[in-house]
Amino acid sequence: MNTLAFEKYESEVRSYCRHFPTVFTKSKGAFFFDEDGNKYIDFFCGAGAVNYGHNNDYIKEKVLDYIANDGITHSLDMYTTAKRDFIEYFEEKVLKPRDLDYKIMFPGPTGTNAVEAALKLARKYTKRRTVWALMGAFHGMTLGALALTTDKASRRGAGVPLDSNVVHIPAPYMFPELDTIKYMETLLTDDHSGVEKPAAFVIETIQAEGGIQVFDVEWLKRVREFCTKHEILLIVDDIQVGCARSGTFFSFERAGIKPDIFTLSKSIGGYGFPLALTLFKPELDVFTPGEHNGTFRGNQIAFITAKAGLEYMLSHNIEAETRRKGEIEKEFIEKEILPLDSRIKMRGIGLIWGIDFSEIPVKGFADKVQDYAFAHKLIIEGAGRKNAVLKTMPPLIIEDETLLEGLGILRDAIKEVLKEENK
Repeated sequence: MNTLAFEKYESEVRSYCRHFPTVFTKSKGAFFFDEDGNKYIDFFCGAGAVNYGHNNDYIKEKVLDYIANDGITHSLDMYTTAKRDFIEYFEEKVLKPRDLDYKIMFPGPTGTNAVEAALKLARKYTKRRTVWALMGAFHGMTLGALALTTDKASRRGAGVPLDSNVVHIPAPYMFPELDTIKYMETLLTDDHSGVEKPAAFVIETIQAEGGIQVFDVEWLKRVREFCTKHEILLIVDDIQVGCARSGTFFSFERAGIKPDIFTLSKSIGGYGFPLALTLFKPELDVFTPGEHNGTFRGNQIAFITAKAGLEYMLSHNIEAETRRKGEIEKEFIEKEILPLDSRIKMRGIGLIWGIDFSEIPVKGFADKVQDYAFAHKLIIEGAGRKNAVLKTMPPLIIEDETLLEGLGILRDAIKEVLKEENK
């Protein structure tokens, strides 16, 4: 296993490879393969970028045909057949059936750029500078999105103050006795709160990097009512938990709410190709031409894979399958993992679940479980405060047997680490 080139020439900023120290050569479905011939079950899913599986055959055929026929690979934001086909399909098959009337913007092809565009638009439209976000949030690593993001490790890299024009509200799970909606009402109505009315309130309906915190439907509905009442734009960041991850294509569907602005990236690209969308109600479309741009806005090959991904998602009933498999995973965790130790907790929905070890007073406990799991051919990442939560996020197309096999490896890893710590 030759890793010299990475260790000698690649920046110290590299991170995932430190937990998964091997050289991968190929991937297929729910599996990775390394150059030593080892096969790994993927509970990482490219941080949510390959919901329809690695090298999905249906999507791959579409992109290979497009390239073989000299399809356009780069055109900034000019009109192309690839873009038109994606827009029309997305509108007719995804947005309209859900009664979602939104303009589509193609920013630079990363999630953080989609968030930057949303912030810029909200501030331009409302003519207000302040934005509210939740503690525990992760919205990206560029300066505007990073100002919303709360974990110290991410913020430390900015090198400049990040608290200007952002107010962080306690997430509802942090203080169960605190009514966060009433708290926000007080910030607006108390003439001694010292807090200005914001342009927008930015949320994830499920905080993924925050430790798989699934927000209650009633709380989400009250947030929508609060924002409407005070003419604050509600922005939903659906980058990691959208594209059917929660069991519905958009994570906010379960609450029956409609954000003013929402963002998509990761699996909207269908095949792991970079693509990002910022969607907003038509009346908010106050950008002037080129006011937010980028050389790679509107990834042409990703338009092909994005449309194919949506076709695959609908034809294979992925939303319902995600809900069904989510119940399998929930039952396994409840019966096989939680009984291992009363301090282990679980949270989740669809096919994103968190195993929380934060009550176990052992430094790096989750990291040790993660490392043991990798040694036994399961790829899984950490999340949450002090990285104490392991996040199970397999491709949505994972077979039931593979899902259970991966969960079995995770269970055995927890058993082994508990045994070591109890010696």
